[in-house]
Amino acid sequence: MASSNNDNDQVKAAAGPLKRLWGKIVTFGLKLKKLGQDDPRRIVHSLKVALALTLVSVLFYFQPLYEGFGLAAMWAILTVVVVFEFSVGATIGRGLNRMMATIVAAALGIGAHRLATLSGNQGEPILIALFVFVEAGIVTFLRFLPQMKRYDFGLLIFNLTFCLISVSGYRDDDVIRMGFERACTIIIGSCTAVAVCVFIRPVWIGVELHIQIAANMEKLANFLEGFGDEYFKVSENGQPRDKLSSLEEYKSVLTSKGSQDTMANLARWEPGHGQFRFRHPWKQYLEVGTLTRRCAFKIEALNNYMTSEIQTPKEVKSIIQGPSMVISSECGKALKELATSIRKMTKSSSTESHIANSKDAAEELKVVIRSSLCKHPGDSLHIIQEGTVASLFFEIITCTEKICEAAHKLASEAHFKDVKPKVTPDQENSVNDGPHHVIMIEG
Repeated sequence: MASSNNDNDQVKAAAGPLKRLWGKIVTFGLKLKKLGQDDPRRIVHSLKVALALTLVSVLFYFQPLYEGFGLAAMWAILTVVVVFEFSVGATIGRGLNRMMATIVAAALGIGAHRLATLSGNQGEPILIALFVFVEAGIVTFLRFLPQMKRYDFGLLIFNLTFCLISVSGYRDDDVIRMGFERACTIIIGSCTAVAVCVFIRPVWIGVELHIQIAANMEKLANFLEGFGDEYFKVSENGQPRDKLSSLEEYKSVLTSKGSQDTMANLARWEPGHGQFRFRHPWKQYLEVGTLTRRCAFKIEALNNYMTSEIQTPKEVKSIIQGPSMVISSECGKALKELATSIRKMTKSSSTESHIANSKDAAEELKVVIRSSLCKHPGDSLHIIQEGTVASLFFEIITCTEKICEAAHKLASEAHFKDVKPKVTPDQENSVNDGPHHVIMIEG
């Protein structure tokens, strides 16, 4: 009986690690499933990389191709692994950088090798080392230039290829053949990666930037449209509202500069597709994004007043409530209209009326603040605090106006479609209800 108990204890002890291992496997599988469900394009991208690697592997599988390139065919496989990115712009950029850098660096490396051989056996290693030192120093320093950010990967490959060709040529006399094979296989690998990325379910980074710019405007609009009700605690039932979680979506706009700069740089490599032409004004997208972030910082300051532990009494807030809610609502409507027009790539003409309404409300708000300081001297401190909130509204109006101007410029440069204004039945009746004139023609 004791032996059977011992056996059961050993079985349970052995089953414990197996259960933990199985639990980890199941958890990892669920994470992979969620990763694919969140963005199915990741699965497609993985299959595209596998397809590109399989295609370039043909250089090894077929004897005639292998005899032509030999072990240099490995550079084609390495190129696909290094070049293939998630988006079309990134893949084309890396592919072109790698091809051009390889060709130019191989030519210069062969030239450096030829010059070094003219100095004899003793001077050749010294000249090669000097060429490598000068080239590596210059190219590495060029990578610090902001203008060379688009070509950073190409400069890195240029450095690598020049050193490999020039240094390898010291031990291998057939340096021209080696450079030619390497350049050809890299071109084959780059072209294969670009072709698979472009023609099979492409992911356009320019479209991602376009969508993000519109989404950021909409986040600001949602905050402004909901700010009045939340700050002044307006509700139909007299109960305070709680929308802070939905209003604070704008915070992601504050940190969007890095991603937008990267997407704009990569989008410049993309060919024309759909409504996005070859020379699409990506720089203007960055201008709109910069102004949007500037407005988001003003909104962040406004949000700090809304979430502050020290709040102005409700009766003081009510002094600026009417004009403030108009400004907040009208600026939100203007930004939402702009977001919709950018997303649909159409020109918007109704934003000017919203901005005009907000400016009228701003003038009214100035008058209210001046008169309140005179009528309520005892609450002057709280009124000054509300005046600070009002000054933020004035700055938001200015930011909104600048965003509209930048968005209209973007619509003009990107050739957005003109949308004819819709005529409602009431407008048609108002036109038909005008005075009628009877014209008599004699004879």
